[in-house]
Amino acid sequence: MLSRLLAAAVLAAPLLLAQAATAREAWSAPSAKETTKEQTTKEPSVAQSAARERQKKCGAEWRALSATEKAAQGPKWPQYYSKCVKRLKEQKA
Repeated sequence: MLSRLLAAAVLAAPLLLAQAATAREAWSAPSAKETTKEQTTKEPSVAQSAARERQKKCGAEWRALSATEKAAQGPKWPQYYSKCVKRLKEQKA
């Protein structure tokens, strides 16, 4: 009985290895969604780039403020950011 089990295992081993190899290839190959997403990624618009720059500038200013200065400017980030964006837009215009 043991010899039959051993013979079956020896015969099935190449089949299992082939299945494992195809499964490994399937997991490593990029899907159609991934390749099309990378190909269709477009550059940000001028307005989006400007908004990102304003956010970076305001964030750097916010981090540079002390706790008392933050309280005077606006106690929370959203209020400070709103004022900062308005100020930067006015400076540019």
